Amino acid sequence: MIDVKWQDYITADPAIMVGKPIVKGTRITVELVVEKLGYGESVEEILEDYPHLTREAIYACLRFAAHTVHTKRSRKSVA
Repeated sequence: MIDVKWQDYITADPAIMVGKPIVKGTRITVELVVEKLGYGESVEEILEDYPHLTREAIYACLRFAAHTVHTKRSRKSVA
């Protein structure tokens, strides 16, 4: 199990990729990474295609996505 804090790897800046969450130091969006995994690409394949990414950054993208879904669901249940 890889224990990463998504906050160490993910950022968003309105001046970069229209403010979409990205892997720090890149223009690679969380959306792209999660989509590739969802279509069946392995972590190893993504690392081959994007050698400047790390395994931890890829898992941070998943953690960020899970956090975002959880946060949105929590807000809906309060409303």
